[in-house]
Amino acid sequence: MPSAKPSSDKTTAYGEFEFIVVSNRLPVDRVSTTDSSTWRRSPGGLVTALAPVMSKADGAWVGWHGAPDESLDAFDHDNMRLVPVPLTEDEVEFYYEGFSNATLWPLYHDVIAPPEFHRHWYDSYRRVNERFAQATAAVAAEGATVWVQDYQMQLVPKMLRAARPDLKIGFFNHIPFPPLEIFAQLPWRRQVIEGLLGADLIGFQRPSDASNFLRCVRRFVGHTVRQQQVQVEVEEGGPTYTSRAEAFPISIDVDQIITLANREDIIERSKEIRRELGNPKHILLGVDRLDYTKGIGHRLKAYEELLADGHVKVEDAALIQVASPSRERVEQYRLLREEIEGAVGRINGTYDTIKNTAIRYLHHSYPVEEMVALYLAADVMLITALRDGMNLVAKEYVAARTGNSGALVLSEFAGAADTLRQAVLINPHDIDGLKAAIVTAVNMSPAEATRRMRIMRRQVLQNDVERWSKTFLTALQEGNDDNPQEAAHA
Repeated sequence: MPSAKPSSDKTTAYGEFEFIVVSNRLPVDRVSTTDSSTWRRSPGGLVTALAPVMSKADGAWVGWHGAPDESLDAFDHDNMRLVPVPLTEDEVEFYYEGFSNATLWPLYHDVIAPPEFHRHWYDSYRRVNERFAQATAAVAAEGATVWVQDYQMQLVPKMLRAARPDLKIGFFNHIPFPPLEIFAQLPWRRQVIEGLLGADLIGFQRPSDASNFLRCVRRFVGHTVRQQQVQVEVEEGGPTYTSRAEAFPISIDVDQIITLANREDIIERSKEIRRELGNPKHILLGVDRLDYTKGIGHRLKAYEELLADGHVKVEDAALIQVASPSRERVEQYRLLREEIEGAVGRINGTYDTIKNTAIRYLHHSYPVEEMVALYLAADVMLITALRDGMNLVAKEYVAARTGNSGALVLSEFAGAADTLRQAVLINPHDIDGLKAAIVTAVNMSPAEATRRMRIMRRQVLQNDVERWSKTFLTALQEGNDDNPQEAAHA
C-alpha cells in the first residue's frame, strides 16, 4: 500500500502526492444554490473503496469536474486534493460522447450496437489523455503510485511512463475487454494496447478479459508474453520492464448496504412499496442504467410472454423496472428509451387491470436508501445483461437480503456470474430459457432460496470493495519489486 513520505524527502522536481487516482470524473458533484456552490462526494463504490487509501496516504484525484469550458484550480475535499482537468464542449462531444461511448463502449460490449470510427474522435481522445497524463505527472511525488481508471484513460499509462518513469502505474478496466476478433476492428488498436502496457499492472474484471487482452498483445504488438506477464521494451534496444494483466473482480461497500438494510425506516419503506403495488404475491425488480448492454428489452419480452402464457398473472406479480437516465445526448440512447417506453406502454395497455399494473417503469435515478428499500421489497432480482463487466446491482441485492431470502436471476454474461454461481443463471438471448428461469425463481421454495442466498451472501461479504482495492494495490507494489526499470529509479 502507498504510504506518505516525510515532507523533507520531496524536491521541487516532483509533485507532493504519494498516491494519485486518475479517472474521467472527479469524485464530487457540484451543488449550487442561489448564493454559492459547494461540492459533495459522488455516490459510487470506487470513491468508497479508495477513500481509506486517500486518507492514509498523501492522496490526490485527477479528473474532470463536469462542466465544459471552465477551468478550476485544485482544491481540497474530504482529505483529498482534487485536481480538475478542463474539457471543452467539443472535447466532451468527441472524446467522451464520441470515442469513449460511441466507439469503445459498443466495441468492448461485443458490438451489441455498431461502433463508429472517426479519426477526429480519436484525435480528441489522445489529446485529452495527454492532458490528464500531464496533470498527473505534475502532482506526483517521486516514486508515487498512480492508479488510472477505466476505458476513457487507456493512453494515459504509456504517456505517464514516458514523462515519469519513476512512478508505479496501475490501470483498472471496469468494463469487459473484447475478444481479439472484435478488438481487431479498432483502427487504433495498437495505440490502445501500447497505451495500456505503460502500466505495471493492468486489472480486469474477469480472467477471460485478461486473456483477451494478452491475445491482442501477441497479435498486434508482438511483445513476449509469458503467462500473465508482458516484456515491454521502452525503446529499440533499450531496457525492458514487465507489465502484468490479471483479474481483480470489483465489489461493493458491503457495510453500507447492510447498515441501510437493517434501518427501521428503510424496512418500513420496503413494506410501503409492497402496499403501493397492492401487496402482490411476487415482486420482480430490474435496476439498470438505460443502456443497450443491459438486456432490458429481452427482459420485457420474456415477461410479456409469461403474462400471455398465463405462467405469471398480473393479479399476483408486479415488475418494477428502474431505468436511470444515461447518455441522453447520444442518438442510440434516445432511440433505446423510445423502444423501452413503447414496450412498457404496450404491455401495460394489454395486461393492466384497474387494481393491478404489470410493469412499474421508473426513468429516474434514486438515492441508495430507496434502492435498498427496493431490494428488500423484491422477491426476485432480474439481471439480464447482454454483456457487463461486473454488474454491482447483483451484489447489492445479495448484500441487502439479510434474511437470506429472495432469488437472483443472473446473466452468465455479467462478471458477477463468475462468483454468484448459486443464482439462477441464464442466457438472456434465450427467451424461453429466461422465461423458465423467472418461473423457477418465482416458485422457488423458501428452503432452496435460503440455501442459495446464504452461499452468495458469504461470497459477497468476504469480498467487499475495500478488499478489492487493497488486493490490487498490494499486487501493484509487490510486482514492482521485481521490475528492473523501477528498481533502477528506487
